[in-house]
Amino acid sequence: MTETSPDLLYSDTEDDLRAAVRSLLTARGDVPAALVRAEAGDPYDHELWTSLTAGIGASGLLVPEKLGGQGASHREAAVVLEELGRSVTPAPYLTSSVMATETLLACDGESTESTDVAGLLTALAHGHRVAVLALPLATAPDAPLPIGASTVTGVADAVRADLLLVLNDDGLYAVETASPGVTVEPLTPLDLTRSLATVTVDPGAGIRIADASAAEAAVRRGLLAGAGLLASEQLGIAEWCLEETVRHTRERHQFNRPIGSFQALKHRMAQLWLEVVSARAAARNAADALATGSPDAPLAVAVAQAYCGRVAVHAAEECVQLHGGIGMTWEHPAHLYLKRAKSDEIALGSPGRHKETLAVLADLPGPG
Repeated sequence: MTETSPDLLYSDTEDDLRAAVRSLLTARGDVPAALVRAEAGDPYDHELWTSLTAGIGASGLLVPEKLGGQGASHREAAVVLEELGRSVTPAPYLTSSVMATETLLACDGESTESTDVAGLLTALAHGHRVAVLALPLATAPDAPLPIGASTVTGVADAVRADLLLVLNDDGLYAVETASPGVTVEPLTPLDLTRSLATVTVDPGAGIRIADASAAEAAVRRGLLAGAGLLASEQLGIAEWCLEETVRHTRERHQFNRPIGSFQALKHRMAQLWLEVVSARAAARNAADALATGSPDAPLAVAVAQAYCGRVAVHAAEECVQLHGGIGMTWEHPAHLYLKRAKSDEIALGSPGRHKETLAVLADLPGPG
């Protein structure tokens, strides 16, 4: 059997998609307004979400054309997440357009229930609905799942969703957030641009879309795709932090010289550049493995998550520190990137958790 090498380069189509998404986010980027919305408990720009989904069609990238989607792949979705990471945009893209969508794709055609899973996928593809998995954001792809739990804490983007995917003992259920017996209580998150909530769902609420035999596998498929593409969001965070830090150190002068010309700072930024380049390779490898259905996808995802989360945090920390006093202010966006990076580091499994998974997958001995 001939093994195909992963394609880590961006295609022309992916570059065009990046340009469109970046243009939209640049035009709509408003840090002060985002901070005001976040303090009010609703960080989401609903008009921006409509432009991203209905306008560009980003929400339907993973959905087949026959269901109203773009019929693209995880590579294109990864590009969107890079740009959302670069602008720390409050949008339920990872949770709805990747994780929930991938879970429903695993259910489509597998369910013997009467629910129109295809209809849900079409609604998500057009941006008409937002769905999230009713699981803690910290849940790793291979972690134990809270099957049958009536209350789940730390559910990302639940306050923005109108549909919950709930894993019960007898299968996976689609539950309207506006239904009786459903409570979504917002929490105060570290990352102001990604809301968290405690979700309570009464037993029996909603409609079953997959039986027990298919439900857990579908949810794990969604978590694996989410973890793999989260690395691209972390890459976008790191890229922005590095570029912004380089720009600032070129313009900021001390002793009549740009501070970026000081050797100690040059070394720090050069080291960070090396880390970002490596993170790009890891993130692209994970996206390509998911897109091609590679049997090594779990391994590629574990590698990406074991590395990219720490790179994003390091880049954000350097951005805050090398900006000096201004980096500590509320008005400068550096703190938003640091908080998103720290939140992402534990989302869908911590780097340590993914290292343990990597050791098992690669048959490496664990620490003694």
